[in-house]
Amino acid sequence: MTVDRFKAFESQIQALTTAPLLLIPDFELPFKLYINASGDVLGAALNQVQIINNKPVEGPICFISRKIKPTEARYGASQMEGLCLVWASEKLNYFLEGCVFEAKTDFTSVKSLLKLRTPNRNMLRWQTAIQECRGNMTIVHKDGSIKKRLVD
Repeated sequence: MTVDRFKAFESQIQALTTAPLLLIPDFELPFKLYINASGDVLGAALNQVQIINNKPVEGPICFISRKIKPTEARYGASQMEGLCLVWASEKLNYFLEGCVFEAKTDFTSVKSLLKLRTPNRNMLRWQTAIQECRGNMTIVHKDGSIKKRLVD
């Protein structure tokens, strides 16, 4: 094996054994669901703060993403974030059902979209879809750094 190949091999081992390694979820601790709708993609990262080596460390449990559908391409930015929240909470229901979690978004209007008194058909469906989560979910505005946490 040449020196270059050995360095490449060592580099691959290093990449596979260092952060961001996926954590095993602890269902007794709260989760953090980072959501972002950007361009033609919806993405979410489910994280959790766990004690590792006597230090609190926030790490990823899983990442999910999908392309938007042609009909969804007509949505405005705040509707896309609302769609992303509903899609991610449905997709990650296994982890989130019955657990306390924060949904972090870089759009402040997501909170109000889900509390509309006279919602359109989509919003009504979304409100119904996340009704089960309402008692356990807190929606938090997080300035633009969410894109850094999501895998494109």
